[in-house]
This record gives sequence, structure tokens and C-alpha cells, in this order.
Amino acid sequence: MCVGVVAAVTGLTGCGGGAAEDPDAGTNGVGKLSAPKIQRKSTAVAEAASAVRLSGTVVSKGHTYTLDMRLKGEGGTGSVTSKGQTFQLLRVGEELFLKADSRFWTHDSGKDGGTPQKADEAAAAKLDGKYVKVPAGDPAYEQLSGFTDKDVLLDGMLTLHGALAKGERGKAGGVRTIKITGDEGAGGTLSVSLDGKPYPLRLDRGGHAGTLKLTDWNKDFPLQEPEKTEMVDYGKQLPTS
Repeated sequence: MCVGVVAAVTGLTGCGGGAAEDPDAGTNGVGKLSAPKIQRKSTAVAEAASAVRLSGTVVSKGHTYTLDMRLKGEGGTGSVTSKGQTFQLLRVGEELFLKADSRFWTHDSGKDGGTPQKADEAAAAKLDGKYVKVPAGDPAYEQLSGFTDKDVLLDGMLTLHGALAKGERGKAGGVRTIKITGDEGAGGTLSVSLDGKPYPLRLDRGGHAGTLKLTDWNKDFPLQEPEKTEMVDYGKQLPTS
């Protein structure tokens, strides 16, 4: 039964109990914003960040790529796996390098499922575990360098398609998040941090086109060209692979 003395002691004004807990208490406040404003703030802090680690899977044009890349303004480094083949990428400024085992360089040389020629195997053996410089004029340069470009990757990955809406609150790596969705999830779902700056932390791409985690925001990492003894320079064109 409500009596005046109870109200005076507890500070309650009625019998309904305390007010509901504020879900935005102690957060950065973006959970109160509309979905378009959350996306704009998240994109802005991501673009301004000095570094990020991007890992997960991307499905594009029928191919699945597994990425684990560390990126910053001057370049990037990490691994890409596709069709069962893993290769390392390193870009320092405009200089791009690719490192893979000999199997990577011979898997296309055996036509119609045949065995690679001995000459191909011998050439590939010289590249095994070496950084191969990718010439700027080679057709592979633009495609491969895109994996090492922070701005290019974030611009492509953080775009949600369709009408934006706020989704559920949750956690990513122990960090509180708010989700924003494009076209009710069909256009992708982005989890944005509610702790600290509103960095994007996870992207579930629309159409089951992969899931990516974004971590290590502003965490610097070493980036330098390989030693000459670790590198092969073919000049204007890569070996066919």
C-alpha cells in the first residue's frame, strides 16, 4: 500500500516503481539518432581513422574471398584466400607486392586439369615464398591493390542498400552496438559501436554476400618494402597465373 512516508524515503512519486532504465546511459549517444545519421557519423569516424583491421569473407561475382587485411593511409598488408589459394599482399605507397607458394603460380598452367609443365614448375619454384613486385601497368595491379586500400575497401564495404532503419542493440567483441539495416537487412546490416567513437564493428553484407569484422581502429602497424633478397621484380608484366 502506498503511504506518504514510503514515498518520502524512497523518492518515489507513486506506486509504479522506478523509471525504466535508459538504454543510452553511458553510451556515445548515437543510439538516439536516426539510422541515416548513425551511418553518416560511423562513416565519418571510419574515414578519419588512421588504421583498421578488416577480416572475414566477401562473396563477389560468384567467388568467395577470405580477407585478413591491416590498412592505413600509406598502404596495407595481409592475406587473401580464393579458390583454395592463399596469397599475401603488401602495398607501401604505390609499390605493390604479392607473395605466394609455388602452387599459386602453377595452378592454371596445367590446361584441362593436366599436369603443369616442368618448365612452369621450375619457374614457380623460384617464386615460392618470394615477394613478387606487381607492375603498375599490369592488369592485376588495380584489382589486387584494391584489397590494400583503406578508403576503397571501406567505401565499398560500409555502403548499405535500400531504406535505412535502426535494428536491435547487441554486442560485438564485448562492445555495445546498435545495428542499422538497409532494406530490412536485405541490403546489409551494420553494427556500430555505442562505446567510445561510433566505429563500424561488423558488416553482414546483403544477399548472404559475406560477413566482415572491423577491429584495431587507429592501431598502427609496421609497413615497409621487402628486402631485395626477398623480392622478385619482373618489370612490366607478371608471370601468367
